[in-house]
Amino acid sequence: MLFWRVKPLDKILETAGKKALTRQLGAFQLTMLGIGAVIGTGIFVLTAEAGQKAGPAMMVSFVIAAVVCGLAALAYSELAAMVPVSGSAYTYTYGVLGEALAWVVGWALVLEYAVAAGAVSVGWSGYMNGLLTSVGVDLPRALKTGPIDGGSFNLLAFLIALLVTVLLVVGTSKSAKVNAVLVSIKVAALVIFIAIAVPAAQAPNFEPFLPTGWGSPLGGIGVLGAAASIFFAYVGFDAVSTAAEETKNPNRNIPIGLIGSLAVCTVFYLLVSYGAVGSMGAQPMFDAAGVAIHPGTPAMAEACANSQALVCSREPLAHVMRMLGFANVGNAIGLAAALALPSVILMMMFGQTRIFFTMSRDGLLPEALSRIHPRFHTPHVVTLLTGLFVSLFAALFPVGILADISNSGTLFAFMAVAAGVLILRKREPNRHRPFRTPFAWIVCPAAIAGCLLLFLNLSGYTLSMFFGWAVLGIIIYRLYGYRHSELARDIRDAKAGEIPPPEPPFHEGPQA
Repeated sequence: MLFWRVKPLDKILETAGKKALTRQLGAFQLTMLGIGAVIGTGIFVLTAEAGQKAGPAMMVSFVIAAVVCGLAALAYSELAAMVPVSGSAYTYTYGVLGEALAWVVGWALVLEYAVAAGAVSVGWSGYMNGLLTSVGVDLPRALKTGPIDGGSFNLLAFLIALLVTVLLVVGTSKSAKVNAVLVSIKVAALVIFIAIAVPAAQAPNFEPFLPTGWGSPLGGIGVLGAAASIFFAYVGFDAVSTAAEETKNPNRNIPIGLIGSLAVCTVFYLLVSYGAVGSMGAQPMFDAAGVAIHPGTPAMAEACANSQALVCSREPLAHVMRMLGFANVGNAIGLAAALALPSVILMMMFGQTRIFFTMSRDGLLPEALSRIHPRFHTPHVVTLLTGLFVSLFAALFPVGILADISNSGTLFAFMAVAAGVLILRKREPNRHRPFRTPFAWIVCPAAIAGCLLLFLNLSGYTLSMFFGWAVLGIIIYRLYGYRHSELARDIRDAKAGEIPPPEPPFHEGPQA
């Protein structure tokens, strides 16, 4: 299946030109969009889970995840600058590795964007329900959580996803302006946390530094297990590349948005994790046999029943502030998280709709999904359908292990992009590259190896979910996309003698 129906990059650009989106985003807006997508549930919620998996060494986990993302960002920047159209890793894979693998990558990106958007919506509803309760407005239990969590319908999660959907339909530039305000709130909250927690750090809180060791494949515990989860805290920077078709001067602005947003977020994460660990400690909970308990399990809930430990908190940053005697600051950080998390939902849904839009334009999904609104100039059909799916998903399901499931799809896509850079360097060495990945034959293999390392340190259950999702996607592709794609139509026409056969690498079978 490798190199099956490869779509030349020139053909991709030509297809995009037939039904193009309006270019209206600059470098600053892209960087803000990237920061808005990255800073969110990961740092505000997963800090506690990382502490349970790695203890104080979670700071090393943040570094490992950042390095892997940085290597992937360099690969993304080269392809995004060369092919400034919507679709992210899906589009790049289509132009390098072929239609079948491109479909699998696009299908995997649903885990990164739509699943993550639903998970963040659920996380936001938890913050908002807590804030409402504190002011005397307490929703019925049935409307606070979905049926799996003992409720019936998570009303607030459903409503926030719908609100973000409306923003995306109204227009990209308008949603970007709202996002900029939300990003400012998140950054301000993290700055306040750092200013208080970092000076309060004490050396004894870092001992023992490696209570769970480095971890092992499929174990989900240790520094590497924490890095595989913490990776979710960086997911979203690649969503900048999905906005390539709506970017002014994409050859310059896409690399700035990708690398700039990742660099800013990495600095914040290292300072926040140092402050959290140093000021309060982050030692894991162990069972009777001395084994670290997996987060999100009944055993963990039992161990945390009466504990004030950082690893037991569902709002770790606010919890640290309260334990340090800054209760009002803790409440303010909780409020900031509730105000700012919608920006993450916005960027996740933005990325998902643009990928579906591009897959529809390529014929792999029904053409109706790529219709553009005559007034707002946005892909309103696919946005509304995606928004409805995410809203219902958020209303009915808990967060659970969704972060890890999301990571599995993201890591797979990153590996495909890094491989694509190297293949194009050999196949089309003379193609203009506005941004070139430095030391590509070192950086890209390192990116692939890093992503594979984190992928294999996810839990066995998470990987089984990923491969099950991939199999479902292949079935859908075989039943619809294989016959209806634009390349399939062109190949049929060429065989019928209606048009000249396309030039390589636009072909049906493997390359010679």
